[in-house]
Amino acid sequence: MDVYKINGGRDLKGTIKVSGAKNSAVALIPASILANSEVSIEGLPEIADVFTLKTLLEEIGGVVTFRDGTMTIDPSEMIAMPLPNGNVKKLRASYYLMGAMLGRFGKAVIGLPGGCHLGPRPIDQHIKGFEALGAKVTNEHGSIYLRAEKLRGAKIYLDVASVGATINIMLAAVLAEGRTTIENAAKEPEIIDVATLLSNMGANIKGAGTNIIRIDGVESLSGTAHTIIPDRIEAGTFMIMAAAVGAGVTVDNVIPFHVEALTAKLREMGVEVLEEEERIVIPKPERPLKSVDVKTLVYPGFATDLQQPMTVLLTQADGTSVVTDTIYSARFKHIDELRRMNAAARVEGSSAIIAGPVKLQGASVRATDLRAGAALVLAGLIAEGETEVQAIHHIERGYSNLIGKLSGLGADIRKVSVPEGATSVKDGGNH
Repeated sequence: MDVYKINGGRDLKGTIKVSGAKNSAVALIPASILANSEVSIEGLPEIADVFTLKTLLEEIGGVVTFRDGTMTIDPSEMIAMPLPNGNVKKLRASYYLMGAMLGRFGKAVIGLPGGCHLGPRPIDQHIKGFEALGAKVTNEHGSIYLRAEKLRGAKIYLDVASVGATINIMLAAVLAEGRTTIENAAKEPEIIDVATLLSNMGANIKGAGTNIIRIDGVESLSGTAHTIIPDRIEAGTFMIMAAAVGAGVTVDNVIPFHVEALTAKLREMGVEVLEEEERIVIPKPERPLKSVDVKTLVYPGFATDLQQPMTVLLTQADGTSVVTDTIYSARFKHIDELRRMNAAARVEGSSAIIAGPVKLQGASVRATDLRAGAALVLAGLIAEGETEVQAIHHIERGYSNLIGKLSGLGADIRKVSVPEGATSVKDGGNH
């Protein structure tokens, strides 16, 4: 079993570079299926989800190379092969293969996805969209079967502004006949990124990034070259780390506009945040910081993905903070782990109440999902003594070369293999 071992209490200093956006990558790669010639995507993060998608595209006949963050995909020989299980199950965002394959082939069979367990993330809005475009959707033996004689544009109102459904309907609609209008569309930067790729391929999309997207179907799409946007969640994670244990940190390759909600909260806590064109500089903050209340909202509000690292930072703030997650109520599993490290925190309903400042103590803790893992790494960087973070496969799904990047700032963090069962999180002791 691989774990991270962290010796905390060191100041982090220097420049850390943000990788390409995970949530864009998992949609951009399936979007390439819609082209009739070679697509290249630059700046992709080297994470498990990206490698899994490469394998899936190869399974359906794509010719794919991936080197130094650039993926080149020749989709011309792809076939509408069913993907009921195997690699598709490893991937939360495997549902984007539905929209892309439906758009290109008029049919798809995709196994229901895996990924982090964050409570219900239903795909009913995706299905509603596909049906509106003329597809017949059935669930057979845990796989979604999509079939369409012909896809025709439609007016689709999303009951919830889902990023996944917005992108998936876009993928299915770009080659459909006539106009598709998506109302109450999600507005995340990743949607604009996917729309940019599709537009460069020849699609006709207006309004991406607003709540109404209009798509006029085209006959065919051709290959193009595209550079992915930086990962705003990774950037935000590093900004929070800089506020907690930084002695002057520059976060490089970031679009400051994408992290404005976080920047506002950090400034409210007394952290100086200097915005440059593609960099954010956080000088060594005065500590303790001021407590704040945080409520997660859909973009451009405070990202639910940054709520967990933020709760760790708030253990170092002076006073009581309340963090309310309106998006995923199950996203407080890390609070129990933080309490093992001496945090004064409790969960009430969909809120976490955190009192500070406290001295965190190293302990053996377990990541329950991707962002909880990032939060526990941050807690380990703050804590006195050694912290062992288990179940790190969650973290590596979303953060590319995290050990290398943090070591570059002076963190004492390493990945070690320990025998299964050699460590027990139950006893709460320091190993």
